[in-house]
Amino acid sequence: MGSLVAVASGAVIGLVLGLVGGGGSILAVPLLVYAVGVGSTHAAIGTAAVAVAANAATGLIGHAREGTVKWPCAIVFALAGVLGAALGAELGKAMDGNRLLSLFGLLMIGVGISMLRPRHDAEAPNVRLSRATASVLLPRLVPIGFSVGLAAGFFGIGGGFLIVPGLMAATAMPLRNAIGTSLAVVTALGVTTAASYALSGFVNWPLVALMILGGIGGGLIGIRLGRRMATRKDLLERTFALIVIAVGLYVSLRGI
Repeated sequence: MGSLVAVASGAVIGLVLGLVGGGGSILAVPLLVYAVGVGSTHAAIGTAAVAVAANAATGLIGHAREGTVKWPCAIVFALAGVLGAALGAELGKAMDGNRLLSLFGLLMIGVGISMLRPRHDAEAPNVRLSRATASVLLPRLVPIGFSVGLAAGFFGIGGGFLIVPGLMAATAMPLRNAIGTSLAVVTALGVTTAASYALSGFVNWPLVALMILGGIGGGLIGIRLGRRMATRKDLLERTFALIVIAVGLYVSLRGI
């Protein structure tokens, strides 16, 4: 039964990652703690980080084929984020597990609420990081990337639910591009965080294998659904925000 729950958890993670580019690890940690029954918060975080990184890489392949990934922006954001994630992971491992879950939930609620606020900024579908735009985009991408990486490492998450709005704020790229680009960053941050937790012995490798198995199928379904919902951007964003808020409330209350 535990194995089936682990596979199902992986499928949910892959579905969310493929659909909205983030939120997979938001769901992974509470699923591992409350559904699968992993006793240690830190072990759940480490295991989730490995599974999310692998599932994000799988989803990234599909988005790359569709041409939704803006690679120069992804690389700069990821490099800054990896530095933050390495620092954040060390800080997170030193904190009590229940307190970490409570703070994690509060962060999710804040991000979800901010995403529900209407944006009036014009989108830039053709935005591209180049020599001509570097002076404008780099001062935005680097600090936001580092901050997101710090939070991702601290909470042991892929950070997609922070990366997507972060990329949009820094570059004004459309949501669909932000989702595809975020998967490259999620993969990089997930690997960084997972490596830190694995070195400390906080990864359950059999569970990782089961979650990756489920995540492959879920990711393929998520990408197809995302393609169909591309013209319903507002609905996709609101759904994503409400999921983040709902899970944040649950995690905060359980952490307390």
